[in-house]
Amino acid sequence: MNACRLSMMVVFASVVGTQPVSVLFAQETVLQTHVVTVERIWDRAAHSAFTDIIRFEGDLYCTFREGSGHIPGRNGLIRVIRSHDGMNWESVALLDEKHVDLRDPKLSITSDGRLMVNSGASFYHDTKRVGIESRVAFYDPQNDTFTNPQKVILPKKANIGFDWLWRITWHKGWAWGCVQQVPNEGDRALQLVRSRDGIHFEHVATLDVPFPSETTLRFLEDETMVAMIRRGGKDPYGWIGQTKPPYVDWTFQKSNKAFGGPNFVQLPNGAWLAGSRGYGGKTATTALWWLDVETAKFTDLLELPSSGDTSYPGFVIDETSNRVLVSYYSSHEGKSAIYLATLRLDVLQKVQE
Repeated sequence: MNACRLSMMVVFASVVGTQPVSVLFAQETVLQTHVVTVERIWDRAAHSAFTDIIRFEGDLYCTFREGSGHIPGRNGLIRVIRSHDGMNWESVALLDEKHVDLRDPKLSITSDGRLMVNSGASFYHDTKRVGIESRVAFYDPQNDTFTNPQKVILPKKANIGFDWLWRITWHKGWAWGCVQQVPNEGDRALQLVRSRDGIHFEHVATLDVPFPSETTLRFLEDETMVAMIRRGGKDPYGWIGQTKPPYVDWTFQKSNKAFGGPNFVQLPNGAWLAGSRGYGGKTATTALWWLDVETAKFTDLLELPSSGDTSYPGFVIDETSNRVLVSYYSSHEGKSAIYLATLRLDVLQKVQE
């Protein structure tokens, strides 16, 4: 499979005659300083997108949607691939459901140590979306694959027929997530839910966010929950929300960025690394930023090789190998494909010292 690699730039300058040859080292870009490699790891479908990645029992698992395009109906499949070294990948599962568009898979490890993948499930009549549900599947070690997708059971407040549990974050025995309710007509809503088994959820709170969308939840050391919330409409800048137990009363701040596929992760030194679709240039890119969760401000770090239809990064922090792995998708080399970037953890942390 083709791959694109980044390498340090060295420029050699020679002088004609008896003068010695001089060597000029070009100044490294931010990309070259932080990124070791960028590999295209999967591109077998017409359109591969919406990634996540996790380490489970010593192996890397990456998941994404395969389809004929970005938003067609009834043909979205969920692919899960696996690698021990991050270079050689094999397919573990291809999850499908007849007449259902499975979308945006996300990986997590349950409180009892099982690997699970959750996703959205859209229903169409011709090209019109007529319903949204949520699905979950679990890794079956005996058969070395995943179980068939099953319906996530949501509480009444999070069940209007257009309900998408986008990402699950496990914390102290609970699976937490935000259900984005996106009816074809009427106001959108965002519901915080939790579950013990990742299948049956109970309602916790309604988040007062205008035009909400994809949301990632993380926890601080003092049990504060932080939400990175994508928004749409006329004011698409994302919001950062915070709440303390029992996670009912929220405070929100408008950030300085618009998101698409938001994700953020805490480095060992406490800094928060965020990734999403970047809208700062002529075309969209997959951008990495620093996030100050107290001020809701993002600081630019770098843009990964990407453009066009792109984003939805996943993160794995590997202190043993001094790496941060970032999965994402992009169409900058033609059709939309899956990429894996390897970043230097020590360099990232030094920037935030």
